[in-house]
Amino acid sequence: MPEKNIVDINRVTTKEPRAGRRPEGRVSKGIYMLPNLFTSASLFSGFYSLIATFNGSYFYGAVAIIFAAFFDGIDGRVARLTNTTSAFGVEYDSLADLVSFGVAPAFLAYAVALSSFGRVGWVIAFIYVACAAIRLARFNVQINTVEKSMFNGLPSPAAAGLVTTTILLYVTPSAGLDEDKKALFSSVIKHPIDIILNKPIDFILSQHFTILLLVLIAGLLMISTVKYKSFKNAEMIKAKPVSFLMFSILVMSLIVLEPVKALFAIFLVYTASGLVVLLLPKRGERTAKS
Repeated sequence: MPEKNIVDINRVTTKEPRAGRRPEGRVSKGIYMLPNLFTSASLFSGFYSLIATFNGSYFYGAVAIIFAAFFDGIDGRVARLTNTTSAFGVEYDSLADLVSFGVAPAFLAYAVALSSFGRVGWVIAFIYVACAAIRLARFNVQINTVEKSMFNGLPSPAAAGLVTTTILLYVTPSAGLDEDKKALFSSVIKHPIDIILNKPIDFILSQHFTILLLVLIAGLLMISTVKYKSFKNAEMIKAKPVSFLMFSILVMSLIVLEPVKALFAIFLVYTASGLVVLLLPKRGERTAKS
């Protein structure tokens, strides 16, 4: 038998990869696009909020912003879990955030309350949008230089959540303003004791000036250097998983019982937390004083 027909079974051959076959370890395009789909959902929610507000459906416009915040919280976690973070995703997320947490809340606040102040109202609304844009641009520039566990300034979803939940306490699900709350200010002269003793929260939230002040403060906090805790770090959850689980169950229970009030309290406490930490003396200063 000729030697050329003998097959050497000990020889190791390498198989050329077939055209179109995905190399091992490479993420498919479908998985790569998954975080951007959640970002698109956040952008869609923000755009829907603008449409609903334009049509006078303030309640649904506010709820759409809450949904946008939900989707915005998912896209980053999905990107980290699937190892599909990219520069494109960062930029796309920021552009979507500007619409959902910058333009949409400002337009909603202007339609509900700020329009009664004339030029001052739309200027305050514009200041909020400008602060959101500056906040997002600064975040993109500093993304690789700042501490991962902290935010430099109030995050735009938290600022939008604070403004939106306040408005949700102010409007009714029927898309219009609550007439009882609109008339609350005029009734303070007729029934001052009832207002002061029985309805302090409604009285505060019923005022257009309260929303104007809140929009301005939220905007300025976004471009401030106040540090806010970031919950993107999974190490905090791993350190105390049982405590985190119980806390999550408690928060979800409160949201189910009183969704608007619970969300308002969460955003308010988070916004105030950065200011409280800023005012408290640092650990080194406490040690030196003691």
